Amino acid sequence: MQNWQPTATHEARVARAEILRTIREFFHRKNVLEVETPLLSKGTVTDEHLDAFYTAFNFDRSGKPTRLYLQTSPEYAMKRLLCAESGSIYQICKAFRHEGEGRWHNPEFTMLEWYRVGFDHFALMDEVDALLQETLSTLPADTMTYQDAFLTYLNIDPLSASNDELLGAMKQQGIDIHEPENLSFDSKLQLLFSYVIEPQIGSDKPCFIYNFPASQAALAKLSATDPRVAERFEVYFKGAELANGFNELSAAKEQRVRFESDNEKRRASGLVTKPIDENFLNALEVGLPLCAGVALGVDRLLMLKTGANHINEVINFTVSRA
Repeated sequence: MQNWQPTATHEARVARAEILRTIREFFHRKNVLEVETPLLSKGTVTDEHLDAFYTAFNFDRSGKPTRLYLQTSPEYAMKRLLCAESGSIYQICKAFRHEGEGRWHNPEFTMLEWYRVGFDHFALMDEVDALLQETLSTLPADTMTYQDAFLTYLNIDPLSASNDELLGAMKQQGIDIHEPENLSFDSKLQLLFSYVIEPQIGSDKPCFIYNFPASQAALAKLSATDPRVAERFEVYFKGAELANGFNELSAAKEQRVRFESDNEKRRASGLVTKPIDENFLNALEVGLPLCAGVALGVDRLLMLKTGANHINEVINFTVSRA
């Protein structure tokens, strides 16, 4: 048995060290502070499409066994630092998502997340583009709204389409799944986007898709000029979804409503509800400065840097060999 051996080559390890150094130098020049936050938390993400690992902690101050969750992202803790007047910050850390292995995903992976005080999502898109040019030597990126992407590649307006239109498009595009009519509206949009649009964007240079439907707002502000959309972006390059960013929502009451709505969706789907991060909401009550934030997958960035075809070529020990 050779499972003790790493799946990544020594050259990949050197490339990882170099890209991490480049990232740190990039933010050092911009006076963005590197921080650390806990990997474990009593609260966790409520998004119905994400699932966190958890463990039992038997030595809690309450005297009772407590469930702790491994972070799917350092977002909530980093925003607590922003509320404590940290200024612009970044973090390179491990994140964990209870999902299967795949070409682009390992359940334990390396994430770069950063928040820029005073930025909106457009200014942050420019900074992400600059980082990609520095780390991958890319050309300046293309940009397109989510609405324009659907109109261009599917001739459908995702902000006004009916369920029947989406089902018709899925059938026309050969997206064959069991009982598609039972999917939520957003699930239909996501399938069409991933099957039809993603393969046609970002082949020669990165492509930013921005202003997602409000129903996919997550932790982003809604647009002041069009409340049908959220000030959120994603960037795609050579088949990889590299980053997900937001003009950050700062209203604590609205954020609680969204978390509770997520849990309602989880109940409706037969999923277990998740504990809301009260420390995060309490921090928002004090006040989150105007800022934009983004999470970027370092392993995927490294795959593109080295020309790797699978994530196991850039991670020393994937979950199968952990």
